[in-house]
Amino acid sequence: FTAAPALSAQGTGPSPQAFAGGAFVYGAPQGEFADRIDQAFGARGHLLFRFDDAGWFGLRLDGGALIYGQERFRVPLSSTIGGRIMVDVTTSNNILFLGVGPQIGMPDGRFRPYANGFIGLTYLNTTSSVTGTREGENDPFASTTNQDDATFAYGGGAGIFVPLRGGANPISLDIGMTYHRSGEADYLREGDIEDRPDGSIVIHPVHSWTDMLNLHLGISVGLGRGSQ
Repeated sequence: FTAAPALSAQGTGPSPQAFAGGAFVYGAPQGEFADRIDQAFGARGHLLFRFDDAGWFGLRLDGGALIYGQERFRVPLSSTIGGRIMVDVTTSNNILFLGVGPQIGMPDGRFRPYANGFIGLTYLNTTSSVTGTREGENDPFASTTNQDDATFAYGGGAGIFVPLRGGANPISLDIGMTYHRSGEADYLREGDIEDRPDGSIVIHPVHSWTDMLNLHLGISVGLGRGSQ
């Protein structure tokens, strides 16, 4: 029902039992997390399985990834080679989340509000990767995780689906928000990795609660027909 079952006025028949979708996400840190990072951007995806033929209740699985900081600089490939071969070093600060829980929503109408709750995990990590500097060489040939931590998360969300197309595979616009109540974790921000002259590094992790309010805009699609 997340992807707006086919409009009855169009006589398109039974609606799907399962739906999948994707969305762009803007993340706004909350509480003490907002004192340490400003904002985050990323994407999310969902799967929804309907419990009832009417389409009021379902089980929703959500997952996504956000980037809340990134640093990039160019360095020699090695001290032996010197500046003759240069590479790009990119360090990204990331948040990954996964949650599952019930969803209830209005299955009919031009605007179809919904609400859901979930339990899951929030995973924060900082990774550094190396890529070549020639055009088209975007795949990293070396990478490492500088810092990571995971914490339990729970929360809820609300939104609205706006049907764009009916039929066996209906499509809807998905606009909504989700509050992630995540636990305490250690993580890095931009500038928290100190590079020393001898090539070693020192990390300076911070510790706090990691609550986020995520706003999303995306599409949801029905996966085939269900039964009437």
